[in-house]
Amino acid sequence: MQEILETISMVETEHLDIRTVTMGLSLRDCITEDVNRTADKVYEKITKSAARLYDVTKEVENKYGIPIINRRISVTPIAMLLDSLKGNNPLPIIHAMDRAADALNIDFIGGYSALVEKGMTRGDKMLIESIPQALAETNKVCASVNLATTKSGINMDALYLMAKIIKKAAELTKDRDSIGCAKLVVFANSPYDNPFMAGAFHGPTEGERTINVGVSGPGVVHEGVKGMDNMSFDEMTDGIKRIAFKITRLGEMVGREVSAKLGVPFGIVDVSLAPTPAEGDSVANIIEAMGISTCGGFGTVAALALLNDAVKKGGTMATSHIGGLSGAFIPVSEDQGMIRAVKSGILNLQMLIAMTSVCSVGLDMVAIPGDTDTCVLAAIMADEMAIGVINNKTTACRLIPAYGKGVGDVVQYGGLLGEAPIMETLSYSADKFIKRGGRIPAPIHSAKN
Repeated sequence: MQEILETISMVETEHLDIRTVTMGLSLRDCITEDVNRTADKVYEKITKSAARLYDVTKEVENKYGIPIINRRISVTPIAMLLDSLKGNNPLPIIHAMDRAADALNIDFIGGYSALVEKGMTRGDKMLIESIPQALAETNKVCASVNLATTKSGINMDALYLMAKIIKKAAELTKDRDSIGCAKLVVFANSPYDNPFMAGAFHGPTEGERTINVGVSGPGVVHEGVKGMDNMSFDEMTDGIKRIAFKITRLGEMVGREVSAKLGVPFGIVDVSLAPTPAEGDSVANIIEAMGISTCGGFGTVAALALLNDAVKKGGTMATSHIGGLSGAFIPVSEDQGMIRAVKSGILNLQMLIAMTSVCSVGLDMVAIPGDTDTCVLAAIMADEMAIGVINNKTTACRLIPAYGKGVGDVVQYGGLLGEAPIMETLSYSADKFIKRGGRIPAPIHSAKN
């Protein structure tokens, strides 16, 4: 009974929710030589396969009283469908994806993606070059590109190209605070079963269909940590592990019920602490509750490392199928504590980069001046990719060079995307480094065969 009452309290006062139920879906049987025929097959496959996703998740939500915030779909990286196309215009496919999301009442659909850590095919280049227009012309489609892995190193040619693509996406959506960039992420070591946007895609080793669940609980952990003032690090870690265990069990219960009702195999639970713009639902607040006066001050990286590790340990004990990103997210625009720390001048871009060495993702929803030089943007991304490659972990960049805006301005999106103050970047040139071209080789510890 006590456990039930605790869970009710978590939902009602501490912002506990199932952040997303994401159906992964293979589109490999949609490949044809004609783009319009492929687009028709993509639309038909998505709408038929996920026809009951919304209704079933609402049914489970009402049954247990656990909010399910987003219903999402991830699909085979679309670049894999493009090599056989005649012509060079893949846009009918992304429009079909957007129409399918609308028809199904789905919040987002991910998978306008390419995996180019080692090289690019014709289909990869076609997709990447179409990303700015694709994101400008759709509402619910998200794009991602994997630029690096520990096994392959960093594809610097693709990284420099993506810096140009991000700048173009910002320009084409300048009337909406460059929101195109908020739907675009670049990765190192991208997972194949990630349920969170903008980086979700249904990896090439996945089955026909699967259900992946992303839970959330920064508010729950924050409330718990506030009650641990007199505890040692060992005791506080154990307390966070126990909270993560409960959150994960809840996510698995919901995910398995949705899976059973749909007749779709259950995949993974992603136990990431994903903040929202709501007060009290903040990873920065957890760090401050540990004893750091302001997130971004010295000690922040150590506190975040403790938090991330404890969440992973608690989640791993609760389910046999932990996956996705799993840990703590630090998206600036979606976390009120992060926003306040940036505005105070304590949390800067350099500290954020340091924090990404121990958290689950990377530079997430970080707005920078719209006139940031393309090579500087590429250099920021290169630093983040290097952290992922050398440490054999996932890192990512969702950077927003807000067109026409500078330090002191704010971009505003509303909903889960929130708002972000423009952060200052260092203007020192990295042109010669970025334009060398080629691939930064994989680290020595990649040779484990």
